Amino acid sequence: MEQIYSSPATHCKLISTRKETVNFLLNYSKSLEIHKVQGMTIENNLN
Repeated sequence: MEQIYSSPATHCKLISTRKETVNFLLNYSKSLEIHKVQGMTIENNLN
């Protein structure tokens, strides 16, 4: 692992995001509930 990540990444480029995109993702993650029932995983998105 050390050999892979020891050199700096020169080809990486940072991108900027809009505030609306960040807010959308945060609100989505707040509304998402994951329940495990009898070995199954149920995802609920509370709108």
